Amino acid sequence: MASGSNKLSLKTRGILYLCCVVVSLMVIEQIFQGCHSLEDKEVHPPTVLIAFLVRNKAHTLPWFLGHIEKLDYPKNRITLWIRSDHNKDNSSEILEEWLAGVQHQYHNVDVIINSKRKGYSDERSTNDWTKKRFKHVIKLRQQALEMARQKWADYFMMLDSDVIIENNRTLHLLMQQEKTIIAPMMNASIIGYYSNFWGGMDKKGYYVRTKEYIQMVDLKIRGCYKVPMVHSIFLVDLRRSATDFLAYSPSPPKYKGPYDDIIIFAHSVKAAGISMFVLNTQYFGKVMVPLDWQYSLSDERDQFTYVKLEAMVDGPQLYRSPHVYVPPTPQSKLGFDEIYMINLLRRPERRERMVHSLYDLGIDAKLFDAIDGKNLNDTFLDELGIDMLPGFADPYQGRALTMGEIGCFLSHYTIWEEVIAKKYEKILIFEDDVRFEPYFKRKLYHLMDEVDKLVPNWDLVYLGRKRLDRDSEKMVENSETLIWPSYSYWTLSYMLSHRGAVKLMSHKPLHRMIPVDEYLPILFNKHPTKDWMIQFEPRNLVGLSAEPLLLYPTHYTGETNYFSDTEESTAVPKDDWTGQQITTIW
Repeated sequence: MASGSNKLSLKTRGILYLCCVVVSLMVIEQIFQGCHSLEDKEVHPPTVLIAFLVRNKAHTLPWFLGHIEKLDYPKNRITLWIRSDHNKDNSSEILEEWLAGVQHQYHNVDVIINSKRKGYSDERSTNDWTKKRFKHVIKLRQQALEMARQKWADYFMMLDSDVIIENNRTLHLLMQQEKTIIAPMMNASIIGYYSNFWGGMDKKGYYVRTKEYIQMVDLKIRGCYKVPMVHSIFLVDLRRSATDFLAYSPSPPKYKGPYDDIIIFAHSVKAAGISMFVLNTQYFGKVMVPLDWQYSLSDERDQFTYVKLEAMVDGPQLYRSPHVYVPPTPQSKLGFDEIYMINLLRRPERRERMVHSLYDLGIDAKLFDAIDGKNLNDTFLDELGIDMLPGFADPYQGRALTMGEIGCFLSHYTIWEEVIAKKYEKILIFEDDVRFEPYFKRKLYHLMDEVDKLVPNWDLVYLGRKRLDRDSEKMVENSETLIWPSYSYWTLSYMLSHRGAVKLMSHKPLHRMIPVDEYLPILFNKHPTKDWMIQFEPRNLVGLSAEPLLLYPTHYTGETNYFSDTEESTAVPKDDWTGQQITTIW
């Protein structure tokens, strides 16, 4: 019995031992898994050194820096490397003001600002890229790259100080592609196919435009594409060992190309066996089109004003850093007695955009509350004696006037009345859905100078319109900006003289009303419907148009965000138009 009891005790002890081992292993596994899970959660984002050079960018800096602030990336993982010199504006002061407000938020800020150097001795203008300037920029870019390596930064971003990064997820999106060198595709600041990458490069290192480049810029194809050159903004993954061989200076062995920082770097990338990529899957922001030496800082400022205006067409204003003071933009009537901006009170988003746009352009405009077709009724129309032109029907839809068209006509009509009552010599009218062309103000000044010299008896000048018969139109003799318009639609914007206002009012148009954009070409005798024209005599309005046009609609029929307050409404019957049963649109 004793030996049996001892055997049972040994078995029991063995089972207990195995159980302990199993339990211990399970505990160890749980501890390991718990530690592993905790470790994953504590992984920091990669470190990034963002380097940018600043020269004569006072006009972009408040917005450039604002969008740096808005990047959706931990600032304590970002080092800023900044150099600024040879400025002829107050870029240095803006940088110092900004850094005083934000420097403490970043992991580190390495900045040198030289306020004593004013331009280069061999430059013809601030936009002149001389050999001395290239040499200095190449040296600074190399220093930035070397500093990123010394700081053991995971990523290095080279950034021009007139690039506006509107997509605050840019750093994350680029890193997700896991490329050694990658750039976000930036849209051109003005109309055209300029961007921050090249589609092709010849053997000497010069730009070659390719079919694929056009497709990428037009977003006909989207993705991450290998390209021979990226510039202005790009990200380098310094964790890749091949990047140890990248350099701005010295140039790669046997390099005989241009003495240009971006081309030298592209050849260095190629020599290191690395490829460059551009990502165009999303909208990232804007890059300024570089100007030749013949252009001035004023031209650069005007170009950036256009960028700010374009941002508001389908999105919010560019973000301006709250840490930088921006002086108010001087406002002017541009030589007109008054400038009107017509807007419906129930369209506050349009009003806000136009108010900001006109302010940025320095245009002192008077807000005119448009007469809303939705608020009109038969009693009001009868009091004004409004009646539709006999025989009128919309050329495309065959319908009668809409209440929106009546409200639109009355809005312009009321302004014409004011021109006469206040004895204004000339005025300018904007509707609230216009999109300004680049360099709008200087183009307008040039046009105003030409019209006064070449057609001093002008009555009306379209700044924007829908051309319906462009082939029949002829330029005004000796003019670079004026054309004799044919039948046209839209009243987006036009100049009007006192004499022109008198002619428009003299026909008592409320008693034989048609849409205002049909009325104007009738009075300068360029309407295709003769039955309508013969009801207005004389048709002697001296009408002209800007050519090329100075502004366009923000949106066209069928585009996202397009709507019309004159044409899109519901139908109700009304039976007192010239004694006939006619359907009008409220």
